[in-house]
Amino acid sequence: MTLHLSDLRPGDAATIVAIDHAGVDPANARQLHEMGFDEGVDVALLHRAPFGGDPVMLRVGNMGVALRKSLAAMVVVERAA
Repeated sequence: MTLHLSDLRPGDAATIVAIDHAGVDPANARQLHEMGFDEGVDVALLHRAPFGGDPVMLRVGNMGVALRKSLAAMVVVERAA
């Protein structure tokens, strides 16, 4: 089952399936790529900020990344088994 990265709960792990390029401008798409958000990469939601949960703290591969929820909503993932 696929969902968006912004739908994960703290502690959830997933694999990136795609980036929704239709919903992302080229500069943000490039930024996601430069931070390691590519198909096949393992991610995990570590923490959400209080009072609305923006930004979210993620593990992408072996590094930690803070990402706005609006960008996280453009990353399509499949929950890890």
